[in-house]
Amino acid sequence: MSFILSPFRSAACSRVCASSSIGTRAFSTARPSQLARLTLVGRLGTDPEITTTSSGNEVIKYVVGTSYGPRENRQTSWFRVASFAEKQSPIREKIMGLSKGTLVYLEGDATMRSYEDSEGRKQSQLSLVQTKVEILKRPSPVASEAAGQAE
Repeated sequence: MSFILSPFRSAACSRVCASSSIGTRAFSTARPSQLARLTLVGRLGTDPEITTTSSGNEVIKYVVGTSYGPRENRQTSWFRVASFAEKQSPIREKIMGLSKGTLVYLEGDATMRSYEDSEGRKQSQLSLVQTKVEILKRPSPVASEAAGQAE
């Protein structure tokens, strides 16, 4: 008889499992509703821009697009991203130096917002507050720009 099927194993496991806290262990102290993290790999759809909030804080905003599906039926999802990088910080300079088409790896806290548009239709918007960004690939220069620089 296999040890796995042994009646002694199931009785022993019952005693050990009951006395340990493995079954009741909490893996996080935060409520599940507070955990909404998203990881993306995609291309910037616009150049980053700085806007000022009503409280006077500056926010860097940009859009990241991710594509999925077969080449003949490719779909793109767009994500609005906000970054609260401090003035004169290296991360702020890195983000502001990015241009449309840059391939980035992005981690952020996600927020879903529902609203009614001007035509009365219910819309949903997924926004991210960036926690980490890495540049994977900068867009290659356009042929005309490369020719102009070569002269």
